[in-house]
Amino acid sequence: MRRTNRRIFIPALPISPRITAILIFFLLFSGLTTGCGKEKQGARQRPPAEVTVAVIAPKDTAVVWEFVGQTESSHLVEIRSRVEGFLEKRLYEEGSLVKAGQVMFRIDPRHFEATLQQARGELAQQEARWATAKANLARIKPLAEQNAVSKKDLDDATGQEQATAASVLTAQGRVREAEINLSYTVIASPVTGLSSQAKKQEGTYISAADSLLTYVAKMDPMWVTFSLSENQYLGSLDEIKKGALRYPPGDRFVVELVLADGSIYPQKGYLIFADPSFSKETGTFLIKAAMSNAKGILKPGQFVRVRLKGAVRPNAIVAPRRAVFEGAKGQFVWCVGREGKAEIRHVTVGDWHDDDIFITSGLKAGDRVIVDGVLMLAEGAPVKVVEKKPGGTAAGGEPTTPSGERAKPAAADKKADAEGAAPAPGTTAAKTPPPARR
Repeated sequence: MRRTNRRIFIPALPISPRITAILIFFLLFSGLTTGCGKEKQGARQRPPAEVTVAVIAPKDTAVVWEFVGQTESSHLVEIRSRVEGFLEKRLYEEGSLVKAGQVMFRIDPRHFEATLQQARGELAQQEARWATAKANLARIKPLAEQNAVSKKDLDDATGQEQATAASVLTAQGRVREAEINLSYTVIASPVTGLSSQAKKQEGTYISAADSLLTYVAKMDPMWVTFSLSENQYLGSLDEIKKGALRYPPGDRFVVELVLADGSIYPQKGYLIFADPSFSKETGTFLIKAAMSNAKGILKPGQFVRVRLKGAVRPNAIVAPRRAVFEGAKGQFVWCVGREGKAEIRHVTVGDWHDDDIFITSGLKAGDRVIVDGVLMLAEGAPVKVVEKKPGGTAAGGEPTTPSGERAKPAAADKKADAEGAAPAPGTTAAKTPPPARR
């Protein structure tokens, strides 16, 4: 309040000091009240606040659910030695891409070569005995037909031939086993993939209990695993039952990955597996997607954000996220009423959709939600709807960020706070999205 600058003339009358003091106080008080009245009158004449609005229009809107996932190789192979011996040579570069059939390690083969030679010598002996037994049997048979030899001699010759034939088969098996063991001294990759660090170096003795040499991870395709909670699963079923959600035909969701630096992975994927049961420890079940990785951009063990696309919310209502505020009674928005006055509308929000957010209750078709210009708003205050001004400034002179988003308000509206809703100009838009549903 401003004080009036008046000159006070006190008549020179024979009055008491008390009456003089009362008269001075009355004149001063009348001047103060006159100034306050003028200020209140000026406040009532303030022009309507300029705002920009978004008109609510229900439409079929695509739903994007986001999860945290991790990449893994679609075929992770343990490279192990099948025989015991000293590691003679490592023939690959650690961390390099190896081809299927490429030799990676070699075990000292000399012991296995000697074993093979012994098996072949034993086979030759058994084959010679078999040849002798066959020749003897061939001589005995004609004599037995002429009763020139006893029946026992024929049986003995027949048994000897069959026994030596069996010995030849056994020797052949030992030769084959020795050949296989010798081939195991050359260790090759069964798949094309990215090699890992070698677990053993040259000169190390490889035993059956410690035979792991390295890993090879197949890089194309790459798998991405993520988890879906029981609440999300049941929530999606409830929305489908109510007609508020529709899955794509054949549940063929499109999978999109967001990498750690915020970039979008160029290839799209698809779901290949869903665990039929929930985990007892976490209350979630595992979902797996396959991603093409011909260029090797994805590596096993990366953490990524998984976006599922393909579902639709029929006749959904969405509002700009920056128009939704958090108050003592929950989320609310500012709307332009029928009489052109600002009013608070309490809403229930759902998932985020790009720069918008789904509104499940509180708004209807045709409602005008105030997006810019809420700093000077109060419940019931008149507003003027204008187009957004160029140059990064919202209607009503409200500053915006370079991306076009409204700057954070600095002060709270006391009237809205007294009514139970958090003050609109001093609140911030809701930042935590509701749980994604599937």
